[in-house]
Amino acid sequence: MQFVYNSKGIGDVLIITLNQTESNVTYENHGDVVKILDESGQIVGYNIFNVSEYIYMNGNGPLQVDEVLVNQVKDIFKKNGVEDSLDLDLTPKFVVGYVKEKAPHENASKLSVCQVDVGDEQLQIVCGAPNVDTGQKVVVAKVGAMMPNGMLIKDSSLRGVESSGMICSAKELNLPNASEQKGILVLDADYEVGSPFNLYS
Repeated sequence: MQFVYNSKGIGDVLIITLNQTESNVTYENHGDVVKILDESGQIVGYNIFNVSEYIYMNGNGPLQVDEVLVNQVKDIFKKNGVEDSLDLDLTPKFVVGYVKEKAPHENASKLSVCQVDVGDEQLQIVCGAPNVDTGQKVVVAKVGAMMPNGMLIKDSSLRGVESSGMICSAKELNLPNASEQKGILVLDADYEVGSPFNLYS
């Protein structure tokens, strides 16, 4: 899930991406709201045109999605005759994690299998960064997170080992002054494990 607003680059349009799709898409027009569906009829997103006529918009790229913004969008839907419920999981998808264990991948010498504490659970994440190590605090993109480049994080299997989430680099998070060097972003010790990591502050 990703909400993007860029008035200079795109115009007065709120772009809502719910799911990635590689299939052909169709469009349904409902006033200022355009619903985007894949070949199976699943809703993959919405475009809301003239959005600043409905709500105050202040952003230039991906937006922090909270209950207030979602309720505002639901109100726009009603005004344009869209009956979709827009029930979204608003739990933080980018969080601070702590690498408890790191082990070599049994089938790939450049990959590590990490056990990462994200506060309310422990995740197994396969990581290819050369600088990942035990004892680090890192940014974890949990399953369901949408990266700034539009990639959706899903449960996966990397060379036969299950992986749930991604340990992120500053470049992958599109942070200002991100280093071009390969490797994950290692956070300061004072970050709280399990706390949200806000990409858009």
